[in-house]
Amino acid sequence: MEHSEEIRLKLEKTDAALARLIAERLELASSLGREAAGEAGQPHGAADEAGLPPGLFEDILGRISREAAKRGKAEAFPSSVPQPKPVVIVGGSGGMGRQLKSHFERSGWPVRILERGDWDRADDILSGAGTVIVSVPIDVTVPVIRQLAGRIPADALLCDVTSVKTEPVHAMLAAHPGPVAGLHPMFGPDVAGFTGQVFVFAPGRDNGAAEPLLEQIRIWGARVVEVSAEEHDRAMSIIQALRHFTTYAYGTFLAKIHPDIRQILELSSPIYRLELEMVGRLFAQDPHLYADIILASPRNADLIRQYVENLWPELLVIAGRDREEFIRRFMAARAYFGDYAGQFMKESGRMLNLIQAERARK
Repeated sequence: MEHSEEIRLKLEKTDAALARLIAERLELASSLGREAAGEAGQPHGAADEAGLPPGLFEDILGRISREAAKRGKAEAFPSSVPQPKPVVIVGGSGGMGRQLKSHFERSGWPVRILERGDWDRADDILSGAGTVIVSVPIDVTVPVIRQLAGRIPADALLCDVTSVKTEPVHAMLAAHPGPVAGLHPMFGPDVAGFTGQVFVFAPGRDNGAAEPLLEQIRIWGARVVEVSAEEHDRAMSIIQALRHFTTYAYGTFLAKIHPDIRQILELSSPIYRLELEMVGRLFAQDPHLYADIILASPRNADLIRQYVENLWPELLVIAGRDREEFIRRFMAARAYFGDYAGQFMKESGRMLNLIQAERARK
């Protein structure tokens, strides 16, 4: 009995210590400073060293991160500069524009919005601006950039946040003699916050002038990855255009053969359910956005054509029931992925554990 009482007292002390640590972790995460964002990135080594079951630590940290995001929506961020000049967001009423506006305002940056019906007073809106961000659909980005020519203060930073970079960066360089930078937030406007997200930075002109903005993005908790505009567009053909196309094609094929989705979900393991959910997620969003991304460049059409043409020889292997050839091609692909294959297996397993734990709580 005394032994049980001793254990109970130890449990109470441990729970109290755990509560204090969770509160401290939540406060650090809520601050969304660079230290908190960087610290949150590598939890798995500590969990492994402590001998925790797979997924448990990630489940706890995931819950803390969600609570931190809720708190962070109402909290202020530090500013990367003492007295920031106004930032003008062209298209600030759109989804990404609203996200940027909220983050800038919570960082103490004065924000002005320039919308389609505001061009008659654009000079007043742009007067004294330190940063001008073009946040409009891809198909009108370059025309809008050209409309800004001669209206922006010479020392202001001009940037865009579209998912293609080469043409917009060239257009900005032609329209504005001052600092230019291409940005691409690698996420949609529905995220809770920028912590852990990626902003691509494609240099244009005078990189030093872009550093206060890039530092502010880092303070928001995001990671800035620098690549040239051309490298970005080559990579996006695979990351976005090809991936979205395969999801689109899978979804349209399912719609054509029309299986019972409810039955498919009931019969699916967690990984197959997640894959189907990712397909459904695309069709829950704006078709104009995905049309813009996939149709943005002739490079995308060329890559998709290569992909489709490559399916025919793969189909011949399946139709011919050539087991040896299938395995040979499988192993060739595995060799390409190398160590990443095992890494992806572990990371996807952790993600599935988090999703299953979240569903179990509902």
